[in-house]
Amino acid sequence: MTDGHRSSTQDARLEGVFGGSLDELHERAVRPRTSPALVRALELRAFLALAEAQVVRVRDRVHAAMAPDADLDLLSSDALRFDAEWLEAALAARSGYRTALDKLLAAMPPPAVRPLAAPIPVRRAAVNSSLPPVPAGAGGGAAVRRG
Repeated sequence: MTDGHRSSTQDARLEGVFGGSLDELHERAVRPRTSPALVRALELRAFLALAEAQVVRVRDRVHAAMAPDADLDLLSSDALRFDAEWLEAALAARSGYRTALDKLLAAMPPPAVRPLAAPIPVRRAAVNSSLPPVPAGAGGGAAVRRG
């Protein structure tokens, strides 16, 4: 799987916010006049997915090194220290990307007020009245013709 389509912990949230599957969102993102928020969200999602993959890779390597049946001769405190530093960096990146995505989504208007397309300009017609003013004491009701 490529980094852009690797899964992330925020995929379901993005699908719900933008109303479509990830494949549909990626297709929408390349269309003209697409939402800049969608493009940014998908970019952050790709970075998040990569950071999460790094976290998983280091976690799995540490688990394998510490497994009960692992060869003790291969266990290295230097390698574990390096993995701890890498894990710290990957977790910090993941946290940063999630925070940025949270801020982006919080800045978006609710779905009910988001325009689906570019707003259509409305021209208001000027209303001119050519009726003569009503004389004082004529009343405000409609005239009834008798006859």
